[in-house]
Amino acid sequence: MHAPLAVDPQVKYKRIILKLSGEVLRGSKSGDPIDGPTLDRIGLQIKEIHELGVQVCVVIGGGNIFRGLSGEKRGFDRTTGDYMGMLATVINGLALMDCLEKMNVTTRVQSAIPMNQIAEPFILRRAIRHLEKGRVVIFVAGTGNPYFSTDTTAALRASEMHADILLKATKVDGIYDKDPKKYPDAVKYDELTYVDALKQRLNVMDSTAFSLCLDNNVPILVFKLNEENEILSAVLGKKIGTIVKG
Repeated sequence: MHAPLAVDPQVKYKRIILKLSGEVLRGSKSGDPIDGPTLDRIGLQIKEIHELGVQVCVVIGGGNIFRGLSGEKRGFDRTTGDYMGMLATVINGLALMDCLEKMNVTTRVQSAIPMNQIAEPFILRRAIRHLEKGRVVIFVAGTGNPYFSTDTTAALRASEMHADILLKATKVDGIYDKDPKKYPDAVKYDELTYVDALKQRLNVMDSTAFSLCLDNNVPILVFKLNEENEILSAVLGKKIGTIVKG
């Protein structure tokens, strides 16, 4: 059993929720839903901050395998599609756990849907105890309910776990006033309030997730994962991405 590590004095955020979309695991070259080298790169970034004594929780999406909303477009019932998406997050969570364990990072997977042979049930006090013992905790199966995104799950777990910040790792380097892929004149925000993010309906997190973070005063940092050491830069409080706070 690994003892908790002393927190490095440079660390700004001691307990974090890292929200990873399923798409970040997809290989750009291989096209595989879970690309081995990509998974290793993410695992190494998590190991890096874990070794600084940061308490790390991960909420992972399933869009690389199946997305509930896209299932509805294909004719699936929305509730059925959402449950299929939740199961996809379990696959991703197990892949990340396996990757971290091979790097000697003790990891636990907690599922919002009971599946005792695969993962622990989500129990708040047990999750906190894991963090205190120096383990990484991966939350899978969303909230266990349809119609809630993994962004909302991340906001809910961040509130429950009293996280210092919610780190949302994406393929974009922050929040823009409009889609930077479509509009070359899109302007990036360095800082936003929750209310402005909600008013402008910025398409980075859904309104339920923003509202939860607003109500529980959890700051959100949106940043690009593709760069090396970006998660480290985030926990050290360096100026990257866009921060959303009160």
